[in-house]
Amino acid sequence: MFIAVDWGTTNRRIYAIDDGGTVQETLRDDRGATAVSDYPAEIAAMRARFGDHPVLLAGMVGSNIGWRAVPYAPAPAGAEALAGALAEVAPGVFIVPGVSCQDGARADVMRGEEVQLLGAVASGAVAADALLCQPGTHCKWVEMAGGRIARFTTAMTGELFALLRKDGLLAAQLAGTVEDGPVFRAGVAEGGRRDLAASLFAIRAAGVLGQRDDADAATHCSGLLIGADVAARLTEADGRAVDILSDPVLGGLYQSAVEVLGGTARLHDSQTAFLAGITRIRELAL
Repeated sequence: MFIAVDWGTTNRRIYAIDDGGTVQETLRDDRGATAVSDYPAEIAAMRARFGDHPVLLAGMVGSNIGWRAVPYAPAPAGAEALAGALAEVAPGVFIVPGVSCQDGARADVMRGEEVQLLGAVASGAVAADALLCQPGTHCKWVEMAGGRIARFTTAMTGELFALLRKDGLLAAQLAGTVEDGPVFRAGVAEGGRRDLAASLFAIRAAGVLGQRDDADAATHCSGLLIGADVAARLTEADGRAVDILSDPVLGGLYQSAVEVLGGTARLHDSQTAFLAGITRIRELAL
């Protein structure tokens, strides 16, 4: 038995996993890295509930806002590299390193996503050579080669949408929910032109001139941002399908966007991928 924690900035998910890789219990709460100051006490509470087992932590817990900043494993990196670079921060408690990438002059980093990526391959859901997309606040586009994370690009798509909704000229128009459908897909097609700054201002103009109901503005804006994100990456896909690791809602929007822009996509559950990845790392390391 071991305890695995997917520890993000604002939330975390804790799993008690038996030696056969079966999840015995799951707990999700809002005790993310920014909400915790006493990590040893958190581990003690987990062990009191789930048992005195080894603990594997992944995500922002290993960053400079978490328990300890653990050095990144440089790409290309596979499960063996991550297992070999675990940082023991307390007896029987290990943090999985993130992965860094240097692609020419552009640097990139990830923490937590690497476990999902390697788990998707380890489980057989995704081929050893594949193009993966992990939608979210900071969307990751990842080239897998030989089962390893070869290189990747991070796009601040979700964060831009959140910022536009909170402040600025468009905020009052973007209160509606986002749904797949004709409005979203029209936004994707427009975003695919990658004239994003002008397309965003056109949301304001369409509202003022009565050309689009403001109830649809958030959906259109989301389509613009996701469309621009997807269009930039599809130029590197060379006709390959995109494997999307996500929940069904956000992942479904990205799948729709890929298809609107002429690609094909397959959707995979990100939680299942995380469990496969953390179990594989545990098998290799502990």
